[in-house]
Amino acid sequence: MSKTKEVKETPLMKQYNTIKAKYPDAILLFRVGDFYETFGEDAIKASKILGITLTKRANGSASHIELAGFPHHSIDSYLPKLVRAGYRVAICDQLEDPKMVKGIVKRGITELVTPGVSYNDKILNHQQNNFLASIHFENKEAGLALCDVSTGEFLVTQGSLDYIEKLLQNFKPNELLFEKSKRNELTELVGDRFYSFGLDDWSFTYDYGYESLTKQFDTISLKGFGIEDQHTAIKACGAILHYLSETKHDKLKHINRVSRIEEDNYVWLDKFTIRNLELYNSNHENGKSLIDVIDKTVSPMGSRLLKRWLALPLKNSTAINERLNAVEYFVKEQDQREELISALKEVGDLERLISKVAAFKVNPRELVHLKKSLQVISEIKEKIKASSNPTLQKIADQLNPCQIMFERLDNELNEEAPVSVLKGNAIAKGVNAELDELRNIAFNGKDYLLQIQQREVEKTGITSLKVAFNSVFGYYLEVTHIHKDKVPQEWIRKQTLTTAERYITPELKVYEEKILGAEEKITAIEHQLFENLVRDLADYIPPIQLNANLLARLDVFCGFAILANENQYNRPQFDEGFAIDITDGRHPVIEKQLGVGIEYVSNSVYLDNENTQIMMITGPNMSGKSALLRQTALIVLLAQIGSYVPAKAANLSIIDKIFTRVGATDNISSGESTFMVEMNETASILNNLSDRSLVLLDEIGRGTSTYDGISIAWSIAEFMHNQPVNRAKTLFATHYHELNDMTNLFPRIKNFNVSVKESGNKIIFLRKLAEGGSEHSFGIHVARMAGMPNYVIERANVILKKLEKEHEFELEGTDSLVINGTAKIPSKDKSELQLSFFQLNDPILQQIKEDVLEIDINTLTPVEALLKLSEIKKLVGG
Repeated sequence: MSKTKEVKETPLMKQYNTIKAKYPDAILLFRVGDFYETFGEDAIKASKILGITLTKRANGSASHIELAGFPHHSIDSYLPKLVRAGYRVAICDQLEDPKMVKGIVKRGITELVTPGVSYNDKILNHQQNNFLASIHFENKEAGLALCDVSTGEFLVTQGSLDYIEKLLQNFKPNELLFEKSKRNELTELVGDRFYSFGLDDWSFTYDYGYESLTKQFDTISLKGFGIEDQHTAIKACGAILHYLSETKHDKLKHINRVSRIEEDNYVWLDKFTIRNLELYNSNHENGKSLIDVIDKTVSPMGSRLLKRWLALPLKNSTAINERLNAVEYFVKEQDQREELISALKEVGDLERLISKVAAFKVNPRELVHLKKSLQVISEIKEKIKASSNPTLQKIADQLNPCQIMFERLDNELNEEAPVSVLKGNAIAKGVNAELDELRNIAFNGKDYLLQIQQREVEKTGITSLKVAFNSVFGYYLEVTHIHKDKVPQEWIRKQTLTTAERYITPELKVYEEKILGAEEKITAIEHQLFENLVRDLADYIPPIQLNANLLARLDVFCGFAILANENQYNRPQFDEGFAIDITDGRHPVIEKQLGVGIEYVSNSVYLDNENTQIMMITGPNMSGKSALLRQTALIVLLAQIGSYVPAKAANLSIIDKIFTRVGATDNISSGESTFMVEMNETASILNNLSDRSLVLLDEIGRGTSTYDGISIAWSIAEFMHNQPVNRAKTLFATHYHELNDMTNLFPRIKNFNVSVKESGNKIIFLRKLAEGGSEHSFGIHVARMAGMPNYVIERANVILKKLEKEHEFELEGTDSLVINGTAKIPSKDKSELQLSFFQLNDPILQQIKEDVLEIDINTLTPVEALLKLSEIKKLVGG
């Protein structure tokens, strides 16, 4: 923009540059007449993103600037594209009527739309929250606030950096605010996973945050919200409210409470577990996530609530059973469920609708939909009032049809109201007498003019007389020259034409003033009446928000019931013990992706803290070990959000933490190897164990050498077993068969294997869990199934046999030492530790060994010896 200041600017561009200087990091949409224009760098960006033409225009003497624009009525189409591209967009509107102003029209920013702040339906994903998050770092902790202005939800918490990172991973905010001076801390915590925006540090102060919150909620303290002592969280909240004010989102009556996320109330799911269990996104192309499979809701509100429940599984068995009781009711009462679902489909997104009312961004057609929704709420209330389920009866008691507001909407709004109040006909007939009269003049004017014309024809006898209109004279009476002698004296001649004369009358002039002003007055009156209606609606925001939450709960309950009926899920049972007892469990996602006619092989799992704390599971790759681990965690997770589960039966205890170390994921961008990632994740698990944790460990130690891997895996399993109190229930899948010997040394480690059937040189994966360890990994069989060349397969078999013969790694239970409950792996003979050239596991060196052993040195000539040495040198790349 600097080049535009080197020359004399036009008045318009001077105004533009002044406004742009206040929002340098946003794309500025500048209203000029019927268009939104962008200039300079903004125009270059907009033209590429929106696919609109980039041109140039004069900007004072000898200067040009890039220009790209679109019609103002197309903003709903173009704005979402800019925001989705990751840009903040400042909308600059004309604040005066150009007709009433001489010179430059006053303009100003009316809204700043960002990825985390929007009410626009085309920007928002109706099945997901659009969270604006704010994080405040303080020592080794952080405060976090999450606000969705489109729904009015405001959540806060504070805690360790691990806890905050886990919540960010779960809630996936669309925009993250942070202190400019703490950018390094933010990068270290979340990298570049979120769109972020830095604010001045003063907006994260405690006094500012406390004052902003009490002012927002009109209270004298924050004790009623349970966050009075959450100083770090309050600082994060203050920054969010400041940002909303800065982005011109100051109508926030729908944000009327703040909810504290109580860490102790919900299951701990760290970022690795969320990713590994594929709760929201699949790690594979064209794969499905858990939410894709279990979401059977029919309303946006229900879909968003389901994601919230999945992010925050319950640890309270009473609360879980309340949900399960409601689901059970709908599983049994299918007819009532179908009626309720049909009604819920009519409600739509009540939560975001009432938020638009608070922000004065609602349109007439949306208010008609709100009226219909209130009517449906009344019907739903009656449907569930008679149910035998206490949870549903409680919901029925709380539902509020807002009868008075319903009647106002019904009486004051036209049933066929348009999207924009400016298009007219939004307000019903009979609401305002002046409006009705003006509408009669405007819309029945032709009839009245015909009456004047007919009356004057009869009075004067001029049969060719007609009433017409033009922009210069307005309405007039036209008489041909042949009849001009019949014209009454009181008529006033205004224009003479070749074939006729044009006249006006006092009556026509009075009516003209009425009819020409009617349309403008109609628009003004309708607009005022509509504003009054919206303003009065704001008093009903809290009850309608409560209705939205209650309907969302009903939607999720019905969705869970459909899921159970369609997929043969069963109700889990909870007790106060420590056992997980799953009979014939299935993986909820994998079973839906199997081909037609293929049945999922179910498996039973039993874990407790006294007898079977660790299940050591061996078996070949592709046999289903990883699926078994994941399905166990998903069954527990589904149960604790209140859903039926994919199992014949599930008798469970409450789990407080779920940890997973599954799969190998390089973090190359931060310079971490597969093995380092694996060790980081495992360390996080071992440092956070509890007696109610569920741990899934898959192929621990495979990122390093065989002996290192076995040692690490053994040590980890041993550490978890020997915990005096925090005996986490663990599924430990491994291809190290040496770990099978642990069951002889540790009483709570039990061996299992995923069975296979050998048929000749082939194997058949039975995918059935059986007691006892597996002796083979069948890796070469899997390579054959993958289509590896026969030469490679045969050579691998040869090498395997030689390696097995020469490098047996045995753990004899009788020779192992146990010191203070810790098993010691017996060491080899010193002679076995001697490094041998021919003990290296390299096929080339093995071939050299075979060649050397075949040489008869008694008959070898010096020349032949040199030739043989030359061959060996070539083999090793010399």
